[in-house]
Amino acid sequence: MAKGFNKGPAMGGQAGMMQQLQRMQKQMEEAQAKLAEETVSATAGGGAINVVMTGDQKCKSVEISPEFLKDADAEMLQDMVLSAVNMALDES
Repeated sequence: MAKGFNKGPAMGGQAGMMQQLQRMQKQMEEAQAKLAEETVSATAGGGAINVVMTGDQKCKSVEISPEFLKDADAEMLQDMVLSAVNMALDES
């Protein structure tokens, strides 16, 4: 082994860094789990469309007012749903 080359402290530093990375990974997993439990909602069309999404960006529900369906055409309905989903994504 070369003079002045000491393997011990370098290995201790790596072990400490590995433990720190594991702690950070656990904290990240906990934060992601917490986000998955939180919800946001967004409405479009004056409340005719309501979308609820989780913090991890999964759609939980889409509600469409029956009153809105009486007068809406398919294209308008699609635009309103798309708008509400995008607003909810922006909030999550």
